[in-house]
Amino acid sequence: MNDPLGDRQSKSVHPIVHIGSLLRPTHWLKNVFVVIPVPFALGGGGVLEFSVFGLGLLAMCVANSSVYVFNDWFDIERDREHPIKRFRPLASKQVSEPTALMLSASLAVLAMLLAVASERGIVMSLIGSYLGLQLFYCVRGKELPLVDVFLLTSGFVIRVLLGCALVSAPPSNWLLLCSSALALFLALAKRRADVVGGLSARHRPSLTGYSRNFLDQALSVSAGMTVIAYALYCMDGQGLVDGREFWSVPFVVFGVMEYLRLVYRTDSGDSPVDVLLSSPSLMVCGAGWLLAATLSVSLPTMF
Repeated sequence: MNDPLGDRQSKSVHPIVHIGSLLRPTHWLKNVFVVIPVPFALGGGGVLEFSVFGLGLLAMCVANSSVYVFNDWFDIERDREHPIKRFRPLASKQVSEPTALMLSASLAVLAMLLAVASERGIVMSLIGSYLGLQLFYCVRGKELPLVDVFLLTSGFVIRVLLGCALVSAPPSNWLLLCSSALALFLALAKRRADVVGGLSARHRPSLTGYSRNFLDQALSVSAGMTVIAYALYCMDGQGLVDGREFWSVPFVVFGVMEYLRLVYRTDSGDSPVDVLLSSPSLMVCGAGWLLAATLSVSLPTMF
């Protein structure tokens, strides 16, 4: 159903606002995965150079926006049939398709230039890998059951690897397992929200390969993997103060269980950012984790 008032209000908004909306800056919060390994990496002898870290983090944010713009351009016809996504700048014709495509390409180039400016070769490789994998996800991967969630997971794991690279610390196997499990948990919650919300296979073809029962069980498995892997990561972590190894574990357990509770109680989870911003308890839990993780490492080696 058309909304003449909404159309008039949308047209009165400055084009820059529509461009800003297309970039989805609130979704940069997903880059908290870049920060997750930093306290432990510093405690294990990593080196934090704020200029390098800032460039790497900014490169990932710009790469995120490049992918979001391309995805909206590629899915423009599907989005116009979606009850919510039809109001996005491209689907609602507030931004032209050529402009969006040029913007996406420009952002991808800028992300790579920022990675080069960090003077870390691995940062360039990680940003390039992220762009390549997400491009495949947009074009084909999101149509394939399980492949879609694993591609989404890869984006979060790359963020963790980027965080380690920016502080010159090798990622541990437990860290990779934990971050992979957590990312898979978030991706499965997103697919569950799609299924429960009745999203059509026309808009998301991979949904034909999922059922609510399967997703509920997969969520439970990935949640358990996340908690166990994180506990083992803390047990095996380098640079942790004796007696403080598990200070941050309760916050991870609470955060995973609270997210799972919200997913089941409200059938949410489509956007991890929206779930986080709508839950004060998750935001407090995140702050508590950061404090506990920082205090659990050997502070003298951090400076």
